[in-house]
Amino acid sequence: MTKINNVDLDKVANTITMGKEDKKTLRKPVKMQGEWNLDSNSEFQFKTELPFEKGSQVIEIDSPSFLGGDGNRLGPMAYCIAGITSCFVGTFVGIAANQGIKLTKLKVNTECNINFAKTFDLSEEPITEGINFKIDAQSENADNQKLQEILNMAEERCPAMYSMTHKINIDAKIV
Repeated sequence: MTKINNVDLDKVANTITMGKEDKKTLRKPVKMQGEWNLDSNSEFQFKTELPFEKGSQVIEIDSPSFLGGDGNRLGPMAYCIAGITSCFVGTFVGIAANQGIKLTKLKVNTECNINFAKTFDLSEEPITEGINFKIDAQSENADNQKLQEILNMAEERCPAMYSMTHKINIDAKIV
């Protein structure tokens, strides 16, 4: 097993090989089922159990108080920003590993201002003006210019970034 930056390159190579043979193997479903908690004495508003390869994890979400929750758990946008950040950083690390670049440090600070005016039907202002990532990356075998090149590739290849910058078809209906 060849691991660089905690990325198993043998598994990645196998995925790529299978994808070249059959592109359908690169399509991975993401499914979840959740329920809004109607009990006003509860410490959360929404609960879901998310499955993953080796198990599942229960997530409880509570809106911040200004959105009618009690702020007892992380709110939906915090999970959204955490997901985008981890996906982006994971894409960056994966590209670096595939290029044989060994990172000695990787920290990220993410900032995003959310404007809830549209949520309350008070204006058509954008919900966010963008997300800022400040990445502190160091490598034993790559300079800052090479790390910037990898960062640019990660911006192009990250599934979460793609979802944020391209129209995603939504089909929502009452059943």
